[in-house]
Amino acid sequence: MAVKRNEFRRHQQIVQQTLLMLYFLLSYNGAQGEKKLSKLEDAELEKEVKLLNKPTVKTIKTKYGDIYDCVDFYKQHAFDHPLLKDHNFYPKMKPTLSRMKKKSKSSTVSRSSSIWSKDRGCPFGTVPVKRITKDDLIRQRRMPPPENVTFDTQFDGSNNNSKSKGRYISSQGYKLAIARIPNNPNNRFAGAGMAASLYNPYVKGQQHSGCRLKIQKESDILQVGWRVDPTLYGDTKTRHFIHFQAGKSHCFNTLCPGFVQVNSEIPLGSAYDVLSERGKTSWETTMYIDRDLANGNWWLLDGRSFDQIGFWPQRIFTDLASFATNVEWGGVAYSPPGVPEPPMGSSFFPIKNSLYDGYCTEITILNEKGKEIKVDETITHTDNPTMYKVFAGTLSHGFQGLYFVLYGGPGESPHI
Repeated sequence: MAVKRNEFRRHQQIVQQTLLMLYFLLSYNGAQGEKKLSKLEDAELEKEVKLLNKPTVKTIKTKYGDIYDCVDFYKQHAFDHPLLKDHNFYPKMKPTLSRMKKKSKSSTVSRSSSIWSKDRGCPFGTVPVKRITKDDLIRQRRMPPPENVTFDTQFDGSNNNSKSKGRYISSQGYKLAIARIPNNPNNRFAGAGMAASLYNPYVKGQQHSGCRLKIQKESDILQVGWRVDPTLYGDTKTRHFIHFQAGKSHCFNTLCPGFVQVNSEIPLGSAYDVLSERGKTSWETTMYIDRDLANGNWWLLDGRSFDQIGFWPQRIFTDLASFATNVEWGGVAYSPPGVPEPPMGSSFFPIKNSLYDGYCTEITILNEKGKEIKVDETITHTDNPTMYKVFAGTLSHGFQGLYFVLYGGPGESPHI
């Protein structure tokens, strides 16, 4: 009975959120691009802001002016999830993982020490949560539906140049340039990782462009990466993001309950300090999603020191309550219908040179026992080769023996 009550409450919450979203969408003045609020609408927004912004122990700013509240671990938004009301999580939680540390081979970004303007993170026992404003909520009502990719047949072959007998169908408006593990329903992955170069492709309006690591089983999805997204963030900075989809529910960062933060120094959604300059310098960020061998929770790890940011609890998933069957790396871009597609990656087609191309490298998967396996065989896909291209393989110069996924392109942008 308890499970049924929880499911009912969850369904009720989703219905209420959907109705509220429709309410604001219908009252949004699309021609002017501004939200004209009545007193009732403004009061509803204020109420939602208060629900999302938890009591703070301390408030800190990043050098870019972002405001983060240090929220008590036990009061974070994650525990508003109906399936997490009765939990036994605590601030010092550590995952049971077998991933070993690796030495850095190139310039990387340390987000823990470089983004704060004065203080370095929040006090122990609290977690940094980006403060939500009414403007944030209004923009988020305009977020497109999540990317929805389907495979209507199995992929044929096992090498980089193999093609599908069927079709790889992306949602309207989304364009991909990715490499993925050959499709097999018997795959059992306990995680994956990558080092991704950082760029700032030009976007405007409701466009967005980014790079991500994605793991999936059926309708359950986990993603981590970077993106330039004015609708999500309110600016055009290159920012870190996470995203989960559990059935029909989905969420970025901590905008809805689900992801449990444990790290008091590294925030979600922060801007990157340094970016790659095509042909001059290449900066990258390293990220992982690993399944806890002890309890099935999916952990987010950051950097080559494997900083533990937090986790998605196993209990919020159905399909990813066990292992993943699909892993992919690469670029994604989005434009609303009728609007030209934005650039992706370095904004140029890959030329098989990591100093010039957007890339994912050091790509790994974990088998069901948590053992790390370096990937040296993938299947590539791009929705429209006239806008974006992708290459997967080892390079002939520099980083010899290292497997790369090189992706990017100008899209339809007149900016390039």
